[in-house]
Amino acid sequence: MTRKTKTRSAKGGGKQDREAVILGLFREFPNNKFTLKHLASVSGGASKEGCRETFDILERLFDQGIVEECSRGKYRLTNSHLPHYEGIADMTSSGSLYIRVEGLEEDIFVNQRHAANALDGDRVEVAVLHKSRDGKMEGEVTRIVERSRKPYVGVAEVGAHQIFVKPDSRKMPMDIFLPKKKYPQVKDGEKVVVRIAEWALGSKSPVGELVDVLGLAGNNDTEMHAILAEYDLPYRFEPEIEEAAQAIDGRITQQEIDRRRDFRRVTTFTVDPADAKDFDDALSIRRISDGVWEVGVHIADVTHYVHPHDTIDTEAEERGTSVYLVDRTVPMLPERLSNELCSLRPHEASLCFSAVFTINENLELLDEWFGRTVIYSDRRFTYAEAQEVIETGKGDYAEEILTLNRLAQALRRERFKHGAISFDREEVKFRLDESGKPLGVYIKEQKESNQMIEEFMLLANRRVAEFCGRRKTEKGRHVERTMVYRVHDTPSEEKLDRFRQFILRFGHIFKATKGRAVAKELNKLFAQIKGTTEENAVTTMAVRSMAKAYYSTDNIGHYGLAFPYYTHFTSPIRRYPDMMVHRLLARYLEGGRSADKETLEKLCVHASEREVIAAEAERASIKYKMVEFMKECIGQEFDGHISGLTEWGVYVELDETHIEGMSFLRDIPGDYYAFDEQRYEIVGRSTGRRFTLGDAVRIRVKSADLRKRQLDFELVLPDAAPKAAPGRPSPSDEHQAPASHGRRPRRRH
Repeated sequence: MTRKTKTRSAKGGGKQDREAVILGLFREFPNNKFTLKHLASVSGGASKEGCRETFDILERLFDQGIVEECSRGKYRLTNSHLPHYEGIADMTSSGSLYIRVEGLEEDIFVNQRHAANALDGDRVEVAVLHKSRDGKMEGEVTRIVERSRKPYVGVAEVGAHQIFVKPDSRKMPMDIFLPKKKYPQVKDGEKVVVRIAEWALGSKSPVGELVDVLGLAGNNDTEMHAILAEYDLPYRFEPEIEEAAQAIDGRITQQEIDRRRDFRRVTTFTVDPADAKDFDDALSIRRISDGVWEVGVHIADVTHYVHPHDTIDTEAEERGTSVYLVDRTVPMLPERLSNELCSLRPHEASLCFSAVFTINENLELLDEWFGRTVIYSDRRFTYAEAQEVIETGKGDYAEEILTLNRLAQALRRERFKHGAISFDREEVKFRLDESGKPLGVYIKEQKESNQMIEEFMLLANRRVAEFCGRRKTEKGRHVERTMVYRVHDTPSEEKLDRFRQFILRFGHIFKATKGRAVAKELNKLFAQIKGTTEENAVTTMAVRSMAKAYYSTDNIGHYGLAFPYYTHFTSPIRRYPDMMVHRLLARYLEGGRSADKETLEKLCVHASEREVIAAEAERASIKYKMVEFMKECIGQEFDGHISGLTEWGVYVELDETHIEGMSFLRDIPGDYYAFDEQRYEIVGRSTGRRFTLGDAVRIRVKSADLRKRQLDFELVLPDAAPKAAPGRPSPSDEHQAPASHGRRPRRRH
């Protein structure tokens, strides 16, 4: 008897337990249909009594509207009791959705027919209709909780009685309707910015409201403003912001100088790109004794002019960062501040917040000082001018520059010795005419003059982070204080494994699995691939394998730099977190209490988000200029190498310019090619010809679509005969994104 009781209890026992098991089963497998016998069996036993109890439970659940009989003797959950979640919709070019739900590892897929007119960025309620054994879910949108107010940019097609806007974004696959009577000023062919006002069920197109008219499509200013609008980035300051900036008193009084440490008689200069207008950092140097130097890292004192919660500060906080497009900078601060008051211009006295280090040739920090200063910049160098001094040993302030470079190179070697990773990626730059049209492409190199500035900025950031984050008590103990850090987590094993498999295709072996050994192996690999065709592909994949750096009040250190403490202190003109750090440094220098962590963390999250958006806009502008440049090269042939593979085509990067385009598999002559995912190569069905990453190829420029910012290439195979018939169709609008095999991976920024 006892034994029987134990068995029954293990299976679910009482009616309450049986009901809970049945309900749990329905909810775990919402797409399944269950028989009475099956439910009885799994919930406690399919005896006569068990079946009767199960039937009573089902009757009760039926009366409550929880389950329904979908066919004779089979039961399932009613739609209203399916698992429901709330999340953000991410739309694909086909109109389908992936719903990102906080706390769920996998996104919920929603077919277009079940989308209920939900659009990208909408907050929606979704019911799970199907759940596979591996946990992937498919559902339908049951309610739009909050319609996204994100802007859409597109070209207006003006008819006799209506306006339709054809969006540039692939995340809006349908045209947007504008009432012509309401917006008579819109002209055919103009680029406009719209937001969705409503989209009634049964209507083919959403109704929009006009935000702005940018100008005729194809005009450079129009297209750059379109990119900014696409990412909801401002492209001008409101009049009240400009007025507030103009009202700031820029005079440096003697009283203000007396409150600061005076560096005006110390040799000081700036080193910046040739086209820079805002100079937010300068270096000073003087000899203390033989082999001992005082190096000052002087940063524009933005917070002297911009006070917490004033008009300009609120705007800077919202923007988070300056945005750098190919042909322009959209500053975080009005030009009155960024290019005038705060800019460390030559032959002018400037107010700074400084980190001053006494250092010897052995890189021992003999002393350090943080505080407000006044400086006088003796010279403005471009990176090229400073590099010439380094290479020739001659020129203005040659002794100072050579000394700073010698110390910087020693700091750099020391940093890599302690596990920093050398991500020296090539940067594509454009030569533009006055109208913004690209005349040429060149690769920007990182030389010793760049490294000289970089190393001292890193030193200042590191030491400010540690000073603010760790207060030393009178008893010698260290007490943590609230600080804004720039943090970078260790790479995940999963990403490292994918990277390991990736580089094997090029014959490279990556042995490290965790810890600083990863950094050592990466630096070794980068040295091996320098100058090879696979260099860019491997470096790109290595970057993707790393975690993303971000701002946080929780210090986990900076893995890539191998610093236990790190922050951003050196660019307050263009980054709001640097302004936050300046205020924290001032607070702690005055002996203030630890700042409110929760408030600062919210600002950190916002700044990190804005940084990602700004980077995406910058990449979009580069892509636009690449396509614009190649538009003049239709029909021309170039050498390149394969930089990526998908199930529908081959990415090719041109050797000379590093411009990337796609060649569709269906267009490759002489054979029908398919993507072998396991071997990561393209294989010809008849010839057996294979293409893989890094292969040298020759291409012909087929088309350049400025609206889609996409380049189409044709592979030129001299020994290949043209195809007799078209190949398998490929998605025409997807080739600017990586392949998604079955399920799209969840994006994490």
